[in-house]
Amino acid sequence: MTDKQNTKITEIGSLGKQALIQRLTQNFETRNQSTAKGLENDAAALDHSQAQTVVGTAIMVEGIHFDITYTPLQHLGYKAIALSMAKVVAMNALPKQIMVSMAVSSRYSVEALDELFAGIHRICLRYDTDLAGCDITSSMSGLTISVTAIGSADKNRITGRGGAQVYDLLCASGDFGSAYAGLLILEREKATFKANPNFQPDFASHEYVLERFLKPEPRTDIVKWLADNDIVPTAMTNVADGLADAALHLCNTSHCGCEIYEERIPIDYGTSHVCTDFGTNMLPVSLALNGGMDNELLFSIKQDDYEKIKSCPNIAIVGHITEQNRGAIMVTPQNTAIQLTSQSWNPSK
Repeated sequence: MTDKQNTKITEIGSLGKQALIQRLTQNFETRNQSTAKGLENDAAALDHSQAQTVVGTAIMVEGIHFDITYTPLQHLGYKAIALSMAKVVAMNALPKQIMVSMAVSSRYSVEALDELFAGIHRICLRYDTDLAGCDITSSMSGLTISVTAIGSADKNRITGRGGAQVYDLLCASGDFGSAYAGLLILEREKATFKANPNFQPDFASHEYVLERFLKPEPRTDIVKWLADNDIVPTAMTNVADGLADAALHLCNTSHCGCEIYEERIPIDYGTSHVCTDFGTNMLPVSLALNGGMDNELLFSIKQDDYEKIKSCPNIAIVGHITEQNRGAIMVTPQNTAIQLTSQSWNPSK
């Protein structure tokens, strides 16, 4: 018999709701003092003392936000938490607790949910975050995961989308377009496999972009670096739906414009490699501007902080803030100004 044949499959219906939750959460330990009461209670009790509380939510629906054909369940659990954490991080705060709610159909086994929660457990350990609440209900079809992330920060450090001022520098973490490049590779290999079931997917040389899509990371390292270097951004936003969309959100809320220089947009070689594979009509900058789920940060800082930030290898200065009537534009190497529009990836299409 094969290993697959030896694998035990337990139907969800064979366990009661509380027994299932207890099984899935038994390895989670409380790591933060602010988690006063957690999983063993009807609701969580949190104590962030003098710090302000920041709350962010994210929801993932099977068939819309993820395809189980090429999404390992451990990666899915990890990603669902990462996306909610990113909302807290985008306020210049650190996540401390998460609350997980799920609707799951009977085609998923208890062992499949074990895999999902193994990914949730992994990211909680990595980012010192507590699972403070969990609820599970049935679904007529597929799997839906809703996550609420809760964090805290000193009230003088919390940063929203509003607050950017003319002449502020516009900064970005990481690189852009790589998560969408990973999705393109997965969708291409899936289409080929459907046409020929004997086909073996080839992901060689695309490991980086695949990880960026399947297993994004919340940029808590940037929040910590800014704090260590005594920098408080004037405005900050999460880049979830492309750099152009994030820039427009920041500008609209701050009532300003911006100039982003195309040659300064950080794009990984792996993203450019995918564009080459797909043909000359696909440009890396298009993926950077309009792709999705990069999970990076776009933020503005005072010019006085330039000397501090210029040496950080994980942050790029991509432009500056302008007057509102200038709008949000990208300047090409040929000095052509292109108006930014939100053409972000819509996973429901």
